[in-house]
Amino acid sequence: MTRPLRIDGLQYAKWSENIFRQMRAGGLDAVHVTITYHETFRETVLNIEAWNRWFELFPDLVFQGRSADDVALARATGRTAIFFGSQNPSCIEDDIGLVQVLHTLGLRFMQLTYNNQSLLATGCYEATDAGLTRMGRAVVAEMNRVGMVVDMSHSGERSTLEAIAHSTRPIAITHANPASWHAARRNKSDRVLQALAESGGILGFSLYPHHLAGGSACTVAAFCKMIARTADKIGIGALAIGSDLCQDQPDTVVEWMRSGRWTKTVDFGEGSPDAPGFPPMQPWFRDNRDFAAIADGLAATGMAPPEVDAIMGGNWQTFFRNSFSPAASPTEGQAK
Repeated sequence: MTRPLRIDGLQYAKWSENIFRQMRAGGLDAVHVTITYHETFRETVLNIEAWNRWFELFPDLVFQGRSADDVALARATGRTAIFFGSQNPSCIEDDIGLVQVLHTLGLRFMQLTYNNQSLLATGCYEATDAGLTRMGRAVVAEMNRVGMVVDMSHSGERSTLEAIAHSTRPIAITHANPASWHAARRNKSDRVLQALAESGGILGFSLYPHHLAGGSACTVAAFCKMIARTADKIGIGALAIGSDLCQDQPDTVVEWMRSGRWTKTVDFGEGSPDAPGFPPMQPWFRDNRDFAAIADGLAATGMAPPEVDAIMGGNWQTFFRNSFSPAASPTEGQAK
């Protein structure tokens, strides 16, 4: 019997051999990893160099994924395909030409914003959401052209809706949950989720405690019931997992994620100012070995095995297949 696909739509761990082995123990066929928060283009290239070294050191565990076919290769060879993504457009600086350069280097996802206003759109922590900027519309078109996924996980409502409407290819919200379940600024309204599903986009459900009702005390049953209710609203085909696992990262990394270079003071962002570090993970999801708990929890809600398999990886695989290749030119396939 063929083992079902298992794909995680977002992680930002402190990478190590131990984590790569846990990915294998958990049966992860592919993982979208963050390689950029506030880094410039050159700093992003340095992060790619670091990943190249991990690929050299652990070729029996991980390799760089570039296309959906690499998920099948990962399954056939007992490894995990690693797909690069950026949680901010800082890596393209103010140069639209770097979209194609970074796609060539393997970047397959890019958020138009992190929490703040960017050159492209508005982040979810800004008081006013002005939507896509002129550059934002141009960059979305270029991302559509080269085969880089528009990710609106940290963006404001208007910006997200405009990205869905403007993009000629389905977008992703790689790691967030419904705001109707838990009203974190990062979570998405029913209006956004409906527009996302109707456009062929995909939502990766986040396991990061600040995105969960009950935080670190959220149970697997509550999490999976939330997924089942979302499926009733917008359909199974738009749903996946984007754990936002930040395993083994020191608390100092949270300051970089939230504050970057834009402020001289500490921006606490999500969570309480009294606890600025990473919140403790819920005991049923500590690392990559625990993905089976989600699958079991989804089955316990009454989902059929094909529905569970779709959420645990099948939907991401379909999305990858439709998203990572350059868009066909207007004359492609026509007789010369």
